[in-house]
Amino acid sequence: MKVEIWSDVVCPWCFIGKRRFDKAVEQLRLDGITEPITVEFKAFQLDPTAPTGKPTPVIDAYAKKFGGQERAAQILNHVTKVAAEDGITFNMDIALRANTILAHRALHWVLVQAGAESQVVFKERLLAAYFTEGLDVGDLSVISQCASECGHDADALISYLEAGGGIEEVRHDLEGAMAREITAVPTFVIDDKYMVPGAQDSQFFINALKKILSR
Repeated sequence: MKVEIWSDVVCPWCFIGKRRFDKAVEQLRLDGITEPITVEFKAFQLDPTAPTGKPTPVIDAYAKKFGGQERAAQILNHVTKVAAEDGITFNMDIALRANTILAHRALHWVLVQAGAESQVVFKERLLAAYFTEGLDVGDLSVISQCASECGHDADALISYLEAGGGIEEVRHDLEGAMAREITAVPTFVIDDKYMVPGAQDSQFFINALKKILSR
């Protein structure tokens, strides 16, 4: 089974959905289901117009999108509470909204260089950098440091990104989202046949995966 997850690094529901999906796969293993499940992350940008090199406080970005600081605070408080229920710490008061194109290119590099499992680990690291640590995930030094912490060659990644690596591959991902009519993330595409939109709860993922595997 191959699961492709269209996702953005600054999407709270993408982090929550990833954690719930991870728990579902873990439960399948406990239930004795051993079929290989390969997970790959595909690029999606919630705000492709976000300027590069100019991170802004996330509450300001949400206020602009959702109609004011009060509504932004309500939304951020809600997702923070939901994330905590899934064991994730959101510190949205220090989160910095940034353009994520560089992070997506780095995720592609890790996938090619080290494989899908390593990409999943790197994705988790970038999500934690943004949501928990308040780091600028649009910054080359932050991205390369996160890669280094995951065991990758930071200098090689920097060279790849500075040479324009990953631009075409990320564009292909974005076009793939359009072709599949994916307009919101996370969206899970299983074996390029079955689509599961949203951060469903773990039991939903368990039931869906079992049903598909039985076919």
